Amino acid sequence: MIPFPNLSPTIFEVEIFGLTLALRWYALAYIAGILIGWGLVSRAVRTPGLWSGPAPMTTEQVERLLTWVVFGVILGGRLGYVVFYDPGTYLAEPWKIPQVWEGGMAFHGGFTGVVVAGVWFCRREKIPMLSVGDLMAVAVPPALMLGRLANFINAELWGRPTTLPWGVIFPGEAAQTCEGVVGLCARHPSQLYQAALEGFLLAAVLLWLAFRQGWFKRPGALMGVFLLGYGVARFVVEFVRQPDAQFVSAGNPVGFALQLGGYGLTMGQLLSLPMIAAGLWFALRARAR
Repeated sequence: MIPFPNLSPTIFEVEIFGLTLALRWYALAYIAGILIGWGLVSRAVRTPGLWSGPAPMTTEQVERLLTWVVFGVILGGRLGYVVFYDPGTYLAEPWKIPQVWEGGMAFHGGFTGVVVAGVWFCRREKIPMLSVGDLMAVAVPPALMLGRLANFINAELWGRPTTLPWGVIFPGEAAQTCEGVVGLCARHPSQLYQAALEGFLLAAVLLWLAFRQGWFKRPGALMGVFLLGYGVARFVVEFVRQPDAQFVSAGNPVGFALQLGGYGLTMGQLLSLPMIAAGLWFALRARAR
């Protein structure tokens, strides 16, 4: 077992006129991820050799798109968590929906929000959607990696109990709620698994294909690789990730959101299946074209 490192979710905090202002690692991950993605997209559109024709956007359009992407991530991520993971609580107490500082964001909801914002922007600016999708596919994985690392620092979204030597004893409830375990129990550091697969590995593959192999000249291909890669990575990690408490019960200890006989899928796996199917479709379509 590995004890959880002495990490604070807060980088620093100051008190001004009786108000405490704090910068947390999770907020910094969002900010840094957006800035890194902006830099990658801006570099791509400023490099003519990456495209079979002119770049699909100007740097000014990239800046305008960034604003809508931020709104899509926040609104979609929050509404996705409300709808997919805990609708009962928020229907009973709807005033809690805007309280994002209390936690509760879903990647699949944020992804949907970004797709809606991107489609609307492309139609408004008359920009080819597939090429913009490729740009956004390259921009997202670094932000995912930073977000998962922040989840680990926050000691949240931990994994299922494990006896493997790299199991981590997370603080608080995580160490006290392992069924059948006397004393403290270790859990999979599933946040780090996701950071490695959804973030680092997927980012490395997409950047290599985009900037070294010329895949921006195949509209839709990079977007297909991202959807397929993220969907498969999330589906696999869900086997060792602890499901949200509202899905776990005496009759459903594994936390399946959909159960048929002795088999089932967690909510994360259920939401990843459409991404895997869409990724295959976009990749095959780009190859055929």
